[in-house]
Amino acid sequence: MRIAIPNKGRLQQPAIELLNATGIKLLSTDERALIVQTSWSDVEVVMVRPEDIPYLVESGGALLGVTGYDYVVESGAEVELVQPLDFGKASIVFAVPRSWGIASVEELNKIGREVRVATKYYNIASNYIRQRCVRARIIKVSGATEVMPYLGAADAVIDVISTGTTLRIHGLEPIDTIMETRAYVIAKKDWRKDAEADIARLVLTMIRGVIEGKNKKMLFMNVPEESLHQVLRVLPAMLAPAVTKLSTGNAWEVLTVVNEEELPKVIAKALEAGARDIVVVDIEKVIK
Repeated sequence: MRIAIPNKGRLQQPAIELLNATGIKLLSTDERALIVQTSWSDVEVVMVRPEDIPYLVESGGALLGVTGYDYVVESGAEVELVQPLDFGKASIVFAVPRSWGIASVEELNKIGREVRVATKYYNIASNYIRQRCVRARIIKVSGATEVMPYLGAADAVIDVISTGTTLRIHGLEPIDTIMETRAYVIAKKDWRKDAEADIARLVLTMIRGVIEGKNKKMLFMNVPEESLHQVLRVLPAMLAPAVTKLSTGNAWEVLTVVNEEELPKVIAKALEAGARDIVVVDIEKVIK
């Protein structure tokens, strides 16, 4: 089974780290390699441009792919969004030179001429401009979009931003957010009928386990018999805390899973209720 991941850009390294976390480790570090074998003998990775991944998955060249939602929308490919991921979050914005003093798209038509808009998102930009009735001509570029107004090749841009720093450096100011995007695992529409569907399901299960395990901690603690009920009352859990009688002494070992942001409060409450010897452990995966 093939999984397509980006061969460059902001999504590449997080996609590789995600596969590594699931146990699917790439067996080659050659940056020129397009097909890479993995530690799973029945899974190989194909490295292609992120914007090409929706087409590749749609055609069946790869059963699964990791790419941005923006590339899926731009491509128009008929694929299934099977799993949102926790990286690649960004916005596609309409930005104009700060010197224009324009705060909204509605003000653009007041400049009295057609606006040249540089973008790599031709389809997204075309739909947006048509819907907002903007007098504009789209200039398709493949990269370095934000520098086009400075070079005089365009007046404005439609581009993806995470922090907006690059736009500000080039004197541009967003005046509208067109869409939000993030990384997704995508699959071809009929992937469940594919001969390799069982492998795909296992890969998705492991990916979801990695996502579910992030920002969670496992707590082990010793609790005296007389404090057990008080401690259990203050502990969160996925289903219920696990309780085991210790081999010596009149005490119990209690195990539970806690969201990381809740950890300080939970520990404080557990200590107050009578718990001691609390051990905090990272969680690699949570399979549901």
